Amino acid sequence: MKRDINPKKQAAGQERRRKPDQFPLLLDISRTIAAFETLNEILETLVEITTRELKADRGTIFLNDSETGELYSRVAQGNFHREIRILNDSGVAGHVFTTGEGVIVNDACADPRFNRDIDEETGYLTKSILCVPIRTVKGELIGVAQVLNKKTGTFTAKDRKLLEAMTTQAAIALQSTQFVERMKRFRAKEMEFFDIVSEVTAEIDLGALLQKVMSEATRMLGAERATLFLNDEKTGELFSKIGLGLAATEIRMPNHIGIAGAVFTSRQTINIPYAYADLRFNPAFDTKTGFFTRSILCVPVINKNGKIIGVTQVLNKRGDPFTQEDESRLKAFTAQVSIALENAKLFDDVQNMKNYSESMLESMSNGVITINEDGKIVTCNAAGLQILRIAPEEVLRRNAGDFFTGENGWIMEKIRHVEGSGKPDIIMDAEAAFGGYRISVNLTTLPLISTAGQKLGLMIVIDDITSEKRMKSTMSRYMDPGLADRLLGEGEEILGGKSADATILFSDIRGFTTLAEELGAQGTVSLLNEYFTIMVDCIRKEGGMLDKFIGDAIMAAFGIPIAHEDDEDRAVRAAIGMIRALQVWNRRRIEEGKKPVGMGIGLNTDTIVSGNIGSPKRMDYTLIGDGVNLASRLESLCKQYHASILISENTFRRLKGTYRIREVDRVQVKGKTQNVGVYEVLDYHTEETYPNLMDVVNQFRDGLALYRRREWERAIGRFEEGLRLNPEEKLCRMYIERCAFFREAPPGDDWDGGWVIKNK
Repeated sequence: MKRDINPKKQAAGQERRRKPDQFPLLLDISRTIAAFETLNEILETLVEITTRELKADRGTIFLNDSETGELYSRVAQGNFHREIRILNDSGVAGHVFTTGEGVIVNDACADPRFNRDIDEETGYLTKSILCVPIRTVKGELIGVAQVLNKKTGTFTAKDRKLLEAMTTQAAIALQSTQFVERMKRFRAKEMEFFDIVSEVTAEIDLGALLQKVMSEATRMLGAERATLFLNDEKTGELFSKIGLGLAATEIRMPNHIGIAGAVFTSRQTINIPYAYADLRFNPAFDTKTGFFTRSILCVPVINKNGKIIGVTQVLNKRGDPFTQEDESRLKAFTAQVSIALENAKLFDDVQNMKNYSESMLESMSNGVITINEDGKIVTCNAAGLQILRIAPEEVLRRNAGDFFTGENGWIMEKIRHVEGSGKPDIIMDAEAAFGGYRISVNLTTLPLISTAGQKLGLMIVIDDITSEKRMKSTMSRYMDPGLADRLLGEGEEILGGKSADATILFSDIRGFTTLAEELGAQGTVSLLNEYFTIMVDCIRKEGGMLDKFIGDAIMAAFGIPIAHEDDEDRAVRAAIGMIRALQVWNRRRIEEGKKPVGMGIGLNTDTIVSGNIGSPKRMDYTLIGDGVNLASRLESLCKQYHASILISENTFRRLKGTYRIREVDRVQVKGKTQNVGVYEVLDYHTEETYPNLMDVVNQFRDGLALYRRREWERAIGRFEEGLRLNPEEKLCRMYIERCAFFREAPPGDDWDGGWVIKNK
């Protein structure tokens, strides 16, 4: 007799019969995984088993990184493994991890949680997804397992349970191996940390030590840049040294400014994951350097006595913000090297003092000789060797009594007198004989005494005041010291002229006639004396030669009588320095209720003729040539182009340094038939004196290009945008007027974009 069978009971019976079938599989997973020692092998094997058993096309095991808040997996590529990381709350995998519930997505493209970017990047088409959480037997969630695109049919609840069972079976092995891997990585980091500290603390040179610390901090934290700032207690500044040897550059800033200053004053670590979202971050540094700062970690450097001696700042951890572990490691690292830093800083201070003393002695025009307590000559600087006309081996380590004899015996008497009295002795305009020459000297003998009152010896200062030096002192008041040196050294051989490449500088006071009328004779002379003193210092600081004063104008040259490889740069730096010095002087004048003074500067590089012109009884050293005239024309053009510094294309092309410069026009000056490119130097400006400078420069450059292509309307648009960025931009306003003029009266076909200057 046929018996009816209940379908629900039949399905339940089949389910009970299937469950024991999973036991061999799960047991096989346990045995297989137990044979592996590395996380990579376990992940690779588990993916292979889950993909095969669920008849899926692909599979991935993601484990959670609690430190970074990410899910990560490893993908084999040849002999290497590539790590994939995603945020543990993004995508389908992130949803499963955060909710702890498995999901089946049979139409991936229709699910809002699905990230289509991955398929677009890899070229793989995801149709269906089965994703479950990975839990230990205790219920701890450690990751997710995901399989894609079932080969036949769709993923079912049975598939989900099977995947959950397989991953639970492997969870302990995954968690254990993950822990072992973390411990190995931690131990490797610690060993590396001790090696780094040992290597770094062995360095005594401050510059090299700073470089090592910054290099190791960058590498240790996986950052793009690192800077270690030490505090200079004398100046209240944080400083660092970038580069080594002659290329070393020192950075200084007040120790309360910026992120570094905030850390130094508060002694608290600052960790900024998104720099531009933090109001304490100053983006001006990025604008100036072209570097883009994403994240910042800055920690105080504290010595063993609890005193803060500086800060360490690292920028842009690759891929992620800086973590709590990064903070701890950087603090530990800086604490370990703080003693080495203090020792190196002390050594650097002592070395700087020694170098300063030696440099000071060597740069002095006076001869300096030191004698120790045993009466032996220990040092003699370069000027002393020159005055005495001897080689170092002829004087050093000799007894002073054996050296200062004969006609110079009176010097030995002064030495004995000072030894006995312990007081300085000075003799003026005395005669001495060295190397067969008689010289006039001022001689000062000083006792050397330590801070403890112990006698260390004597120091003799010899000032050569022969007729040559007296003449030079007088002549230097009326001409450049370099030219005076040549006249004294070469005599009549300097007469005549010669050609040389030089950069000529012309400067002129704006509205001087009106100013002179208001000040009167005495006031005008007083103003010019003060003004010329400031300007000449700027020129001589860069090695320039002052040629002459022409009323209120200054004419100077760079490259004569002594040429340098960077005379053009020296001239530009001098011009920038002159404008900046003028700004400082004007602020002082305004505070005193006086009118500010304006100035224009023109620079041109060319071959010029230099020499003495006149008669044998009265000569004048001067510079002549077209190159000189063009520099003068450029100074005059400053008024027309509303500029403070204009340079020719001849100078611009030879510059070796980087400056903020824009081309303003191609002009045909009076007396010339060819156009000359004219450029404006803008480096003296600040954000206060010229807001949005580089943005305006870019708009002006584009507008100038359109102007030369006769696209008047588009050019006007660019110039108007420049005016919007800086309403005081007079050059843009001038070009708008030019474009309007040419729009109504277009230039001829032979127009090359230049402008003819009819006046001088």
